[in-house]
Amino acid sequence: MQANYQTLRSSAGFRIGFARLPESECAAVSIHIPVGSRDDPPGQEGLAHFVEHMVFKGTKSRDARQISIETEDVGASLNASTCEDQTTYDARGDATTLPLLVDILSDLVWSPTFPAEEVSLERDVIAEEIVMYRESPSDHISDLISKAMWSPHPLGESIVGSLESIKQIDRDALQTFANRHHLREDVVISVAGPFEEAEVLALFDAHLPASGPAVESSTYQQDATQRQPEIEARDTQQLQLALAFSSFGRQDPRRHALRLLAMILGEGSSSRLFQELREDRGLCYQISCDVTLFEDTGALEIHAGLDPASRDEALACIRAQLKDLATNGPNDPELARAKRLTASSSRAAMESTSSHAEWIGDSLLQHNRVITPDEALQVIERVTCEEIREVATTTFTAANEAMAEIKPA
Repeated sequence: MQANYQTLRSSAGFRIGFARLPESECAAVSIHIPVGSRDDPPGQEGLAHFVEHMVFKGTKSRDARQISIETEDVGASLNASTCEDQTTYDARGDATTLPLLVDILSDLVWSPTFPAEEVSLERDVIAEEIVMYRESPSDHISDLISKAMWSPHPLGESIVGSLESIKQIDRDALQTFANRHHLREDVVISVAGPFEEAEVLALFDAHLPASGPAVESSTYQQDATQRQPEIEARDTQQLQLALAFSSFGRQDPRRHALRLLAMILGEGSSSRLFQELREDRGLCYQISCDVTLFEDTGALEIHAGLDPASRDEALACIRAQLKDLATNGPNDPELARAKRLTASSSRAAMESTSSHAEWIGDSLLQHNRVITPDEALQVIERVTCEEIREVATTTFTAANEAMAEIKPA
């Protein structure tokens, strides 16, 4: 789906990423707030995630029931998500619903009331979410490897917090956090659909409050001497194993080589780890590799579910592949395949209106400019085997490594 990307500025001072899609029949609106779990105050871990839940519980003009009914009466949907450094609120619907989507989404983000009677109820809901993740080893291993990699920095804490920390979050904490972060001048709004620039600006100018100052997040500084393996023993038949290697942040030009390295190593059924550990040796059912990049740091992670008896052999195989990539780099065919897979998945993803809104919002928030998908793919196409080898060499070191395991008791 071809899009014309523009960067607009609302009268309130917020940046608006606009993806004009003349052939689309849908509207997608997102509000991207540069705040996440890394900004949670000590002792109140999970606060950013708690706020994300609570904005749906009522605003100055709508209660929770009205929010749901007004949205679904026109066939639209609302969603939200919190990660380490971003909270996103989004709405999707028919193109004719754009005025209502802008109205409701603006209401949620800038006029939440955080009803006191709802706070304790939602605390119980989040507590169940925490328990659900903890009781699923394949989910909980993600929290453990984050702790092993980043602790004691807030990046090492669970995004949803703990049963203890959410007890410390009350209405005042929620309101204070929202007031501090939802009005930041670095908030980004994104809109995608068959609209005109003037229409988009007029809709948001009617709803936006004045923007406030930006807020700096705490900077991560690596100290490998603080890292310890995170190991849990529980009643389970399978071993969950995670390895992580710290890397540079999202502004580093080597990020494209790092993402291709992850794909070659462990993304997809043609990847090295999948072929050797699952197909050739039968050591695991699932193995994956992914990259997470923040402004000031990042990580490449490997996750595997194994028979506990296969642990040492699997770990030796993983380390052998890391060493080979750091010494010799990938070969030409596997790099070409990784580039084709990247291009194909990118183009497939951009077939939806909501993907354009997400792309342009993330681009503005993370890079302060619109990077088109074609521009990103052109940069990826220029990455060489030698550049990937160099990134592997600097990434796969003992000083960068963290490990986590959930094993049978």
